[in-house]
Amino acid sequence: MRAYDIAIIGAGPAGLTASIYGERAGYSCVVLDPNPMGGGQIINTYQVDNYPGLPGISGMELGNRMKAQAESFGAEFLTERVLTIEKDTDFFLSTDKDKIKAKAVILAMGAKPRELGVNGESDFREAGVSYCATCDGAFFRNKDVAVIGGGDTALIDAIFLSRFASVVYLIHRRDEFRAAASVVDQALKIDKIKPIYNTVVDSIEGDMSVSSLHLRDVSTGKETNLSVRGVFIAVGTVPVTSDIAGLPEMNMGYIVADETGITSVPGIFAAGDIRTKKLRQVVTAASDGANVITSADAYIRSKL
Repeated sequence: MRAYDIAIIGAGPAGLTASIYGERAGYSCVVLDPNPMGGGQIINTYQVDNYPGLPGISGMELGNRMKAQAESFGAEFLTERVLTIEKDTDFFLSTDKDKIKAKAVILAMGAKPRELGVNGESDFREAGVSYCATCDGAFFRNKDVAVIGGGDTALIDAIFLSRFASVVYLIHRRDEFRAAASVVDQALKIDKIKPIYNTVVDSIEGDMSVSSLHLRDVSTGKETNLSVRGVFIAVGTVPVTSDIAGLPEMNMGYIVADETGITSVPGIFAAGDIRTKKLRQVVTAASDGANVITSADAYIRSKL
């Protein structure tokens, strides 16, 4: 069994920031994440334009920089999946490889892409259905594709895909996009991007791979088929909490905590997209990472 002052579950911006602040405060920190790359969802982002001081940086580079900075301060990274959290005097985390002992635990598992939940979605996963435009976009060079969603992620995905695809259909269930005005303006100026409003996808069709989408106009009820070779789903995220036993109070899967990160279990803190909050962005995740170390520091000191 290995022992640390603070165990951080999740290597996204919140977890990485927490490890930086924790090590600088003099605590031994371990970051546990089943993905050896770290960086969380941000590594799938083609370009980050709203992180202060680093406009236009790729998500991959930003995540790598954060991880490298954490390692430079002494944070240890383990490619392990946490299964259970138990509390005695200290905390004991069972992983898929070992056991970890810690004085405090920070939950920073983030969120994962939400599924549409339509016929054909699971059948054609990795055969035309994708949740990561930057990961898979290059496979659809000179092909017609569709992006489903109306927020920032969907429109940024469409902009990125327009570099490769012949046509990018942007399908949204409402009559206007929810993304930032600057992103909407940028997307709609690209000739390859064709918006389809007031429309939902009822099913994804194909044989060995995606060949079309069955669409329905929510205003008129009219049904049509749209020929595409790829579909990129960007309809939000869901918290990554279902795989760990022993978590604090949750609300719709999110850990209940305010800006301090304090949860219903003393000594367990939540940071980033995993906690209840209104705005889920890289900058707010980093802020959470700093805040939870302040709270964890107060908790650990209270036990001395």
